[in-house]
Amino acid sequence: MATTRTAHTVWEGNLLEGNGVVHFDSSGIGQQPVSWPSRAEQANGRTSPEELIAGAHSSCFSMALSHGLAGAGTPPTRLETKADVTFQPGEGITGIHLTVRGEVPGLDEDGFRSAAEDAKKNCPVSQALTGTAITLTAELA
Repeated sequence: MATTRTAHTVWEGNLLEGNGVVHFDSSGIGQQPVSWPSRAEQANGRTSPEELIAGAHSSCFSMALSHGLAGAGTPPTRLETKADVTFQPGEGITGIHLTVRGEVPGLDEDGFRSAAEDAKKNCPVSQALTGTAITLTAELA
């Protein structure tokens, strides 16, 4: 069964001086302010589309890696994934780097890296971002 998740943003003003609020409708977890300066300069307590993509990508990748590892008979004890999304004003998103550190009993570094590469390639968020350079660093704890 397909699921749809919804968020909406209310924006007021022009790009450089305006601001908005992202509302997380499906989950009801609240809302977060967003502005051009929080995107192109310092966050200053506001989020950005790139931070939201980073959250989506790190969580999707972690789920895919956990599933792949468990399916191979080596379920992880713990995975910690960070996604760095780089935004260049005038160019857009220029790259994403995933860093994952895992605790996986019975698995060696090569096996972990291979599983991580597979998760990077096959997680739905990676697939949605096809055309964006996505790199990865994977290591066991």
